[in-house]
Amino acid sequence: MKRLIVGITGASAGVYAIRLLEVLTEHEDIEVHLTISASGARALFEELQIKIDLNNFDLESLIGVSSPRVIYHHESDIAAPIASGSFRTEGMIVVPCSMGSLASIASGISRNLIQRAADVCIKERRKLVLVPRETPLSSIHLENMLKLSRMGVTVLPAMPGFYHFPKNVDDLLNFVVTKILDQFGIDTKLIQRWKE
Repeated sequence: MKRLIVGITGASAGVYAIRLLEVLTEHEDIEVHLTISASGARALFEELQIKIDLNNFDLESLIGVSSPRVIYHHESDIAAPIASGSFRTEGMIVVPCSMGSLASIASGISRNLIQRAADVCIKERRKLVLVPRETPLSSIHLENMLKLSRMGVTVLPAMPGFYHFPKNVDDLLNFVVTKILDQFGIDTKLIQRWKE
């Protein structure tokens, strides 16, 4: 079974994280280790009116279904398995990734479990995909992204394409989720690919 870490931080567009989790729970060969920052929970409530309790987390409150293959870790649980390089995973996705989280990861600062798990992926040379959603981008943002890219981190902004002729918001979400999961070789059949 593949293990993937998913971190949700306090940037706009938590809807991408929800769609990603919906898709991942459909794959019986994938175990998801999920952690959500307090600001991530706040953003989910502000944008989507989804209220989650980080101290008593229930996946169903986030995506409408439960799954034994989604293991939740509180952001303050530095003893969680994903905080250690000896816990083997395919890598990690931070979606959405706030610029504060991106800056902390770029600087090697581990103030919560999301940042620590990302640091582990970098030091273990595992796939790390950061999905920022911010515009416009400052020089500081761009420098942090360049620094991470040079370390081998994939910076995958939440920028949907339009060559698949999207008809609704779900089509736009599916485009970005497909791009994220392509990084891990996970096929979704969610979109019509170019020239296919």
